[in-house]
Amino acid sequence: MPTNFTVVPVEDEGEGGNSVASGGDKPISLDKIFQEEETGDNFQGLNTGDDQIESSPFITADGNREHYYEGKNMALFEEEMDSTPMVASLLNKLANYTNLPQGVREHEEAENEEGVPRVPVMVSQMGTFIGVYLPCMQNILGVILFLRLTWIVGTAGILGSFAIVSMCCICTLLTAISMSAIATNGVVPAGGSYYMISRSLGPEFGGAVGLCFYLGTTFAGSLYILGTIEILLLYIVPTAPVVKEGEDSAGPNNMRVYGTCCLLLMALVVFVGVKYVNKLALVFLACVFLSIMATYAGVIKTAIEPPEFTVCLLGNKTLRNDKFETCAKTQEVKNITSTTDLWSIFCETEYPNATCDPFFNNNNLTEIKAIPGLLSGVIKDNLWGEYAPAGVPIEKKNLPSVDDPEMETKMPADIKENFVFNDIATYFTLLVGIYFPSVTGIMAGSNRSGDLRDPQRSIPIGTIMAILTTSFIYISCVVLFGACIEGVVLRDKFGLSVKKTPVIGVLAWPSPWVIVIGSFFSCCGAGLQSLTGAPLLLQAIARDGIIPFLQIFGHGKANGEPTWALLLTVGICEIGILIASLDAVAPILSMFFLMCYLFVNLACAVQTLLRTPNWRPRFKFYHWTLSFLGMSLCLSLMFISSWYYALVAILIAGCIYKYIEYRGAVKEWGDGIRGLSLNAARYALIRLEEAPLHTKNWRPQLLVLCKLDSDLAVKHPRLLSFSTQLKAGKGLTIVCSVLEGTYMTRGKDAKTGEQNLKAAMVAEKMKGFSHVVVSSNLRDGFSLLIQSAGLGGMKHNAVLMAWPAGWKHARDSLARRNFIETVRETTAAHQALLVAKNIDHFPGNQERLKEGNIDVWWIVHDGGLLMLLPFLLSQHKVWRKCKMRIFTVAQMDDNSIQMKKDLQKFLYHLRLDAEVEVVEMHDSDISAFTYEKTLIMEQRSKMLKQMQLSRTEREREIQSITDESRHSIKRKKSPPPSLNTPCIPEEEAQLIHDRNTASHSASEKAAGAPPDRVHMTWTKDKLMNEKNRHRESMGVKDMFNMKPEWENLNQTNVRRMHTAVKLNEVVVKKSQNSQLVLLNMPGPPRNKKGHENYMEFLEVLMDGLDCVLLVRGGGREVITIYS
Repeated sequence: MPTNFTVVPVEDEGEGGNSVASGGDKPISLDKIFQEEETGDNFQGLNTGDDQIESSPFITADGNREHYYEGKNMALFEEEMDSTPMVASLLNKLANYTNLPQGVREHEEAENEEGVPRVPVMVSQMGTFIGVYLPCMQNILGVILFLRLTWIVGTAGILGSFAIVSMCCICTLLTAISMSAIATNGVVPAGGSYYMISRSLGPEFGGAVGLCFYLGTTFAGSLYILGTIEILLLYIVPTAPVVKEGEDSAGPNNMRVYGTCCLLLMALVVFVGVKYVNKLALVFLACVFLSIMATYAGVIKTAIEPPEFTVCLLGNKTLRNDKFETCAKTQEVKNITSTTDLWSIFCETEYPNATCDPFFNNNNLTEIKAIPGLLSGVIKDNLWGEYAPAGVPIEKKNLPSVDDPEMETKMPADIKENFVFNDIATYFTLLVGIYFPSVTGIMAGSNRSGDLRDPQRSIPIGTIMAILTTSFIYISCVVLFGACIEGVVLRDKFGLSVKKTPVIGVLAWPSPWVIVIGSFFSCCGAGLQSLTGAPLLLQAIARDGIIPFLQIFGHGKANGEPTWALLLTVGICEIGILIASLDAVAPILSMFFLMCYLFVNLACAVQTLLRTPNWRPRFKFYHWTLSFLGMSLCLSLMFISSWYYALVAILIAGCIYKYIEYRGAVKEWGDGIRGLSLNAARYALIRLEEAPLHTKNWRPQLLVLCKLDSDLAVKHPRLLSFSTQLKAGKGLTIVCSVLEGTYMTRGKDAKTGEQNLKAAMVAEKMKGFSHVVVSSNLRDGFSLLIQSAGLGGMKHNAVLMAWPAGWKHARDSLARRNFIETVRETTAAHQALLVAKNIDHFPGNQERLKEGNIDVWWIVHDGGLLMLLPFLLSQHKVWRKCKMRIFTVAQMDDNSIQMKKDLQKFLYHLRLDAEVEVVEMHDSDISAFTYEKTLIMEQRSKMLKQMQLSRTEREREIQSITDESRHSIKRKKSPPPSLNTPCIPEEEAQLIHDRNTASHSASEKAAGAPPDRVHMTWTKDKLMNEKNRHRESMGVKDMFNMKPEWENLNQTNVRRMHTAVKLNEVVVKKSQNSQLVLLNMPGPPRNKKGHENYMEFLEVLMDGLDCVLLVRGGGREVITIYS
């Protein structure tokens, strides 16, 4: 039967002596028992950084180490409790999660004295109606409805206005659908729309669009403040202007003065405390609804009894009626005919025989109702729009009028002021830009997600219902305004023809003041909301750290209020106020909001099409086609409203995007753009494998084999520099290294080495991939990389490595064998091989070669890689001023002159600029130096085969073989040592090499007293001087005495050595001072028994040259003369 165990605490002897566990003691958890084994970084959920929070399965990530396993029989999982939480603890964290949006709870915390913790004020969880629906309604309905909608209807007509309203409302509805999908795909913390966009499209798009949204919100504050001042100066206190600007009390300068004062007052209110703004929000919302209800009540009343407001027209032109009461030239008072106030305006005196304006004399006055009523049939006249240029009087087309063609020039300015003119030129696209701000504000619900009881249900329902409601209000107002109000009154933007009363106020019931007061407080409230939300949005962007120069705006007061962000917001808002025109500011903020909505739709479409596993919105009524339609509509509206503003907004967003990409912090938010990149990469890789690569598209895809030193640092950083310089072909680069051992023991070393590789690549400004593998030996590791590096069609086609300079001095032949096997494997894999000698002498990326040559020695044609590499290098700034020279070798039977002409023609077709030279190599006898080099090489190879003798035996064997090589041909022909004879290590073989190049007497002396320790003291210059000295002292007799020994050499090796020596002489003569020499790399012998001499041939070939690049083609053409 199962047994239950309870672990009880036992006190330490040092603290309380021995104690006995009692049943009443509290059981301790298993993680306390293993507490000593815990490390601070085991629990991933405890990291407090944003990236760790978003990548963790925990929504909250506090630093308290709570014990969730007390009294649990979970011994099977006790070793994993630190990193994998119990389900109960995870659910506990989820249930206790609360989202604290910035600017709501932090600002309402009660601050006590210093040292006393703050007491948080609990915020009630709101439902859909209070939390989403009403805030969206308040933000959508506003200044445009009360101040510009009637003018838009009169100018564009009912049909045109219906099209404008429909386009904008459909745009916001589609955006709301996309936003609902994103908002219900997880929790949306502080930042609202910025958070949604940045986490869906990445930090670059998020930062760019977030700043655009911030600018839009800031300019919205300017718009609302300008609307507030316009209402104040035109309708509430028309006598208050401080600057006299003709008849217009709301002139630009007055707007600037009063707007700046209003901005400072509102900023002071926001600075004192956001909680006061939040408490007044309900009052402002009530003003909006009261104004709308008064408008609908007025429409109903017009069907019963139209208002008494009338409009006076002279001919067919509308007059301002704020200076007269009677719309007539004369009037009868007590049977006496007298002139009216209107007569005094157009005539010089008030007497009937006075001289009057010709237009006044030639036309009659007509008085019509401003509000004919719902049943009057005026809707037919208002169906179509009447666009007009600026400065043209507002006219009623169906009235007779005797127009004077020179009226505009002859009429005095004081008389012209009595007509109602179009203040700006009107056209359809302008009206779209002015109207669109009236449908913004759909993000208000998502910004309050932390205060909602169920955000994933409330945000979609509340936002979409608010959009549908406001769309109905706007569309119904368009139809009702056109059906009730006279056309000339609709086109009167400021209500000058109805005694400076807002046109919508003329329609409202019971009084126009309901609209005036309601719209005034509505604009004030909207302005305060903008000045509250914009700094919080900027603070959220700054705290993300993706834009370095904005980090200062992430700080604020002790309670979290964004003081610095508020100052910047006020400064930008002042720019909008200095524009001093509501009609000019509206298109600006339309651009920024439209760009924000465009990227919300893009984010939803990308996530839907990618079908990422994490894309699981609770809102199901979305589709990628709707998102694309919304995105297209947003882009169209941007250019319809103002193409130049659209280009400026796109340019600003593009600059911010590139700045974040170049200087911003690296953030990984699991965004959709990264997923899109993965999908695009997968598609491209599959396409690349469908057909073989054409020669025109060939470019070096490099696999760079790097060595790491004992500290796991890159041994030859210049190898990475040279790779960067070759990347003018924009190909793939994979930097790899191999560590010896097993992955279980050297896994951390592999990660460290890979980080060092990445750091070196960043230092060299190298774009590519890095990888470190652990293998039992280097040979297998390099073989594995050559075979499997890359993916699909993006596999390397060339291998770049450094020449193993120390292969002669190595204790064993591993370096030599590894190099030769690498050459063989690249050849078998049809991959090109680039081997750089003296790679540390190559120029770095910061150097600039002022002059010099890149010499190509074209011995054999193996695909044209030799021609292509200098061209790629010359594209880089390091090699740009170097000239390309091509040398080729002519034999005795070749026509060198014709060869040069053919080569020049070939280069011309290849579009390569290079000097051409044909070097003639005449057949000559094999020199004694060649025989001597071959003899030394074969003797050294023989020594390398003996590796297991004891030290004393090795010394004797070395001396014996040395004597044989110098004195006796017969002993040279004696049977080789048995197979059981151990081989001599390479160190002693190097000793033989050194001794054989010294004098014969020195060899004999060394044989008499073999040293206990061998010192390699020969330098290159010393060795050459010694050889020349002995070569000069050697008589003809000695030459003939050695002849029999030469005849026993392998003739294949002699011929190869002869070729290497002769080629080296020619190359050194022509290219010794060149910056870089490219040589055809001969392949190793097919018979593996002779591969021990291969490295010697290459050493002789490159002798006397500094920077050499051995090139071996991959067996395919890489350059073509065709286009």
